[in-house]
Amino acid sequence: MALISLHPNEATAALAAPLAVVMPIYNEAANISQVLEEWFKTFNKLDLKFQFLLVNDGSKDNTLEILKKLETEYSEQLVVIDKPNSGHGRSCRLGYDAAVASLCVEWVLQIDSDGQCDPSYFQEFWKQRDDFDCIFGQRIKRDDGLARTMTSKICKLGATLLGGRNMGDPNVPYRLIRREVLREALQRIPPSFNIHNVAITYVLKKTGEIRWKYIPIRFLDRQGGNNSINLLNVAQWGIDMLLELRRLK
Repeated sequence: MALISLHPNEATAALAAPLAVVMPIYNEAANISQVLEEWFKTFNKLDLKFQFLLVNDGSKDNTLEILKKLETEYSEQLVVIDKPNSGHGRSCRLGYDAAVASLCVEWVLQIDSDGQCDPSYFQEFWKQRDDFDCIFGQRIKRDDGLARTMTSKICKLGATLLGGRNMGDPNVPYRLIRREVLREALQRIPPSFNIHNVAITYVLKKTGEIRWKYIPIRFLDRQGGNNSINLLNVAQWGIDMLLELRRLK
């Protein structure tokens, strides 16, 4: 496991598996070991060659220390990017950039690190991959509370109104995308964009040429740690998102 700088080039050089898993992490000391163990079991059952891009977003707890300890057990499957805090969206972007720059990577899976993305659904994602370019989870049932549900609804409403088509669940953090499709989408999104998952969905949907599949999922409650969403900030966050989306082509 290599701890690297903010620039993704070194992470790209370390990737040598067809499946790259982008996982942004912030203060997940309570969750990360168990979450990784569950996903490793799922991938190993499917006999997959995979590597995680674990983007530590300036965690203030002992998350980074835990990631270092995991090195001895999972040395060939983990690439850790340690960076100053810049938020979930930009952390995803850093991982995405590293993944799409590697010719070894065929698929990019993005999941969160808090245990809300249930690995039991992944087999269906992987089984469908030959027929689609993007396979997204559709959060039919959610256990993570009102604030996050409202945030998702704002994302969907705003992106749908601006894009002129149904954006589904545009911010879902459970998505499998072909590397080339993701690479082309990222070229249309400024790295400074704050909400990259919504931006990627928005750009891909507007092309009208992407083979898309939604798989119903249940979104679990956090396994530990704290929910960072504040209802008082949701409205301003939604306005900022709309202003950013308007700048995308």
